Amino acid sequence: MADWSSMIREFVGEIAASVAMIGRDERGQFVVSACNDHFMQMTGGRRGAIKSFPASFDTLIPNYARTEIRQKLNECFDSGIAQELEQAYDLRDGTHWWRLSLKPLRHSEGTASVLEIMVTGLEITTKMQLTHELEVSTSRFRSVVDAAYDAIITIDQQHCITLFNRAAENLFGYAAAEMLGQPITLLLPERYRANHSQYVHQFARSPVRSRQMDERNRVYGLHRDGTLLPVEIAISKINVGGLIEFTAVIRDIADRVQLMDLLQKQAVTDELTGLPNRREFADTVEKLLDAEGKLSVFILDIDFFKKINDSYGHDIGDEVLRVMAKVVMDADRRIGVFARWGGEEFVAALPGLDIAQATAVAEDLRATIDEQRFEHKWRLGKPVPFTVSIGLTERRPGEHDVAAIVKRADLALYRAKDSGRNRVEIG
Repeated sequence: MADWSSMIREFVGEIAASVAMIGRDERGQFVVSACNDHFMQMTGGRRGAIKSFPASFDTLIPNYARTEIRQKLNECFDSGIAQELEQAYDLRDGTHWWRLSLKPLRHSEGTASVLEIMVTGLEITTKMQLTHELEVSTSRFRSVVDAAYDAIITIDQQHCITLFNRAAENLFGYAAAEMLGQPITLLLPERYRANHSQYVHQFARSPVRSRQMDERNRVYGLHRDGTLLPVEIAISKINVGGLIEFTAVIRDIADRVQLMDLLQKQAVTDELTGLPNRREFADTVEKLLDAEGKLSVFILDIDFFKKINDSYGHDIGDEVLRVMAKVVMDADRRIGVFARWGGEEFVAALPGLDIAQATAVAEDLRATIDEQRFEHKWRLGKPVPFTVSIGLTERRPGEHDVAAIVKRADLALYRAKDSGRNRVEIG
């Protein structure tokens, strides 16, 4: 046995790796029967502390590492199956990480019980440092992504979601756990789904690394409850191990869209009456003139409107203007566009109507106002009587000039006023 132990110690001492032989004494305590200098350097032990072999296990293994390695040694002795563990040893020059392999030895064939365990160590400090740095970087990335105000979603080459941050959860109403692995089309309105795959493939082949979607048109996402979400999207792509991943940064622009729509409406709407303004009327009639067809236009003016303001005050004058707008809008659906032209003048377009049909509409409207055939709760408690004069014209064959048509209607309006007001004149 002494010769065997000497041979083992000599063999272990020549190995360039960290190696130790560990057995049990008569009391069942772990003892180190042999180890080389590499093993001692690994654990931080001092060769001078070992008088002879077998040496005490506690002499070589620091207190903070004993429990874990003891557990593995016991498992190896009891099962006869090799074990592995990773341990850190704090030395003067810093912390070193090692992967320890425990291999049971029986010394001779046919021996049932494990007599010793050979422990070999492979330093993995560099790997663990890199792993730690990666974990820190990943953690930092995750923290930034989860703290981001904008939704961030990543998809793989199969267009399945691989990242779904908290802002995405808040925006779309799904938990990340529900969406990971799901196709991105779940977040798209139905009308966008058919072309999405083609768009992604086109972007994948493009040399462009990132772009804004869509610079010209509004883009919408689909909330869990089915509502459309106006969004702004910037997408980028990255090659990961030969596979392309796509990341979208998605910003909720509902407030901006609402403001833009409001501003756009204000730009084309008369504030007092809520009717389209002169600009909107002209733009609409230009579109009607693009198609060849019947079109009549009239200009309406409230008779003696200054007298109404002088007699009742400007607040009542404004009320008359609003009443005028409501009466016309409720009068005849054949009045396609009705707008405030300015002051007490209003203008209307009647697409598809010739001059005779338009005259009937205008005359009925004039009579409705003259006879007060409408309901309104006047602020004064009693109706404010007023009449209107109307100048009417129709589009000439091939005519596309809005200004010319309105000019003829305006001249007809002046004739109506000069002829005594409260009448319809054709120009």
